[in-house]
Amino acid sequence: MLEKILPDEIYNVLAKRVNFKSINEIRIRADKPIVLLIGSQRTFLSHSGTTSNIKEAIFASKVMVEDIIFRASECSIYSVNEQIKKGFIVTKGGIRLGIGGDLIEENNTIKTMTNFSSVNIRLPHEIKNCSLYAFDYLIDENKVYNTLVMSPPGAGKTTFLRDFVRQLSERNYAYNVLVLDERGELDIGTLGCIGNFADKISFAKKSVGFENGIRSLSPNIIVTDELGQEEDIDAVNYAINCGVTVFASVHCDTIDNFLRKPNFEKIIKNKLFQRYVLLSMKNGPGTLEGIYNENFSRVRL
Repeated sequence: MLEKILPDEIYNVLAKRVNFKSINEIRIRADKPIVLLIGSQRTFLSHSGTTSNIKEAIFASKVMVEDIIFRASECSIYSVNEQIKKGFIVTKGGIRLGIGGDLIEENNTIKTMTNFSSVNIRLPHEIKNCSLYAFDYLIDENKVYNTLVMSPPGAGKTTFLRDFVRQLSERNYAYNVLVLDERGELDIGTLGCIGNFADKISFAKKSVGFENGIRSLSPNIIVTDELGQEEDIDAVNYAINCGVTVFASVHCDTIDNFLRKPNFEKIIKNKLFQRYVLLSMKNGPGTLEGIYNENFSRVRL
């Protein structure tokens, strides 16, 4: 898919000089050097591969940024405007493009984004078995615990969720799993990550996806990414009170910061989650910092 999004100049260098499997992000900013995130290290892209010397770096232009976004929209910005209003486009195969530019508001409602100035291309990776070091702590006597996976952006929480769903399937835990894929990143299509016992609802708000999914698909487990808004928390509370296990994620870098996070008081007070998995970038994306119970006592590490 990248060959359809990137200019030939950039794609050919990446294909010939850099290992795609090692790249987590490609940041392209107007009139600035192109930056790659490889593991936990940032480096510039040059015509010969990667470099730490900015003088050798390939600089992007505003036209390049606009062209990439136009290609990612399959030549129709209008068709992806609902995503653009949220600041991103997700392509087939789960490649997510975060977009910088000017938001246009009308009556306190975001209408669109214009004057695109940057794009952050996040490349999804299926890292098989990356959830195994935590698996046995998240399931007990054929019951999956309500679990919240925490990490800073880009530190592996989505990859962890994806692999956990696959592990359930491979181990023949025949739960009905609903993957509520609000941003189109959890199931990255061609890799078939969601397994044999999973259904999927994509690009629906959690408040809608939880209610409709429970009513129509009768899941035992709902897996979803990036809780944040108060309505997300209400949806989680609704699902758990319906007897559905929730396996979700949130942006956060420490337990202390999570305890101060807005909108999460209900989750903490009512002990909705029985397990918390904390990941970091310390030794690369997905580094396990600890697993905690509902009282935030460590159960591993």
